[in-house]
Amino acid sequence: MLPEVQKALEVFEERNIDRVYFVACGGSSSLMFASKFVLDRESGTIDSDLYSSNEFIHRNPKKLNEKSLVILCSHYGKTPETVEAARFAKEKGALTVSLTFDAESPLAKTSEYVIVYLDKDDSNYVNEAPAIMLELVFGLLAVKEGNEKFDDIISSLENLRPILTKAKAETLVQAKEFAEAYKDEKIIYTMGSGANYGIAYWFAICILMEMQWIHSHAIHAGEYFHGPFEILDKEVPIIQLVGVDETRPLEERSLEFTERYGEKVIVLDAKEFDLTGTADSVKGYIAPLVLQTVLRQYAGELAEVRNHPLTTRRYMWKVPY
Repeated sequence: MLPEVQKALEVFEERNIDRVYFVACGGSSSLMFASKFVLDRESGTIDSDLYSSNEFIHRNPKKLNEKSLVILCSHYGKTPETVEAARFAKEKGALTVSLTFDAESPLAKTSEYVIVYLDKDDSNYVNEAPAIMLELVFGLLAVKEGNEKFDDIISSLENLRPILTKAKAETLVQAKEFAEAYKDEKIIYTMGSGANYGIAYWFAICILMEMQWIHSHAIHAGEYFHGPFEILDKEVPIIQLVGVDETRPLEERSLEFTERYGEKVIVLDAKEFDLTGTADSVKGYIAPLVLQTVLRQYAGELAEVRNHPLTTRRYMWKVPY
C-alpha cells in the first residue's frame, strides 16, 4: 500500500466524516461506482453520493461541509471540471483526496491530499487506481466503524496481478473472436448491476463511444425490463457482465431474457474465472476488476481488427469544448 494511502487513512481517523462524495468524469468516474457500492453495503453511519465533476459544482449539495470527504480522480490531473470541483469542495470545508498519475498536475496542486497511482502491467496492482479506491473506502470503514474486511481487501489486491494475467491468457481467443465477429457493428450495448455497473459504464462510454466511435449505452440490469429490453432483437449485440456480488440475480435475470430472444450475446461471468487468492468476504468487490481487465483485452483486439487505435480522437483534446 502506498504511503500516501496510509497518510490519508490517518487523516480519516482524525476527521469527523459522515458523508463521502465521489467526484470525477468519464473513465475516472467509472472507478468510483464500486466504491459507492461498498459504502452502501458496508456502512451504517456514512452516506455517499457519486457526481460528475461539473454537476457536483452546479448542483451544490447542501450537505457538503467540513464533515464531508470528497474523493476525486483524473488520470493526468488536468480535467478542468475536476480541478474546479476540488477547489469548490475545499471552499466548503470538505476534506479533498485526489488520485492522479501526475504529482505536478493542477488537480494535485489543488487538493489537500494526493495519491499518485501506478499504471503498468507489471506493477503491484494494489498501487493502481481501482485498487486504491477500494483501499480508501475500506480503510475509512475500518477506522470509523471497525469494519474487519480491510485486511481481506489488501491481501486480495496483493494477490490480484497473477489472477488478471491468467484471466487474460484464458480469454485471448474469445477476445479475438469477439473482435472479428463484431468489428462492423454500429451499436453494442453493455449491461451490468451492483459492483459491475461502473465497468459497463466505462466500456460503453470510454471504449466503445470515445475510443471506437461505436454507439453504445450502459444498461443497468435492474432497469432492463423497464424500457431498454424493447430494443432487443436477433441483430442487437449485448455484452452481459455477471458478477458475484449481491446483485447477481439481476444480471442472471437479464441474461436469461437476452439469450431467449437475442442471438448476439457476449457473456463475461466472474464465476468462470479463478479467483484463488481473493478472500470470500470481498470477492464481490474484486470480481469487477477481473472483468474490466478482460474487457480491456476485448477492446484492444477490437481496435486492432478495425484499424482504429484506442488513442484515436475526433474532438477530445483537439477542439475547444
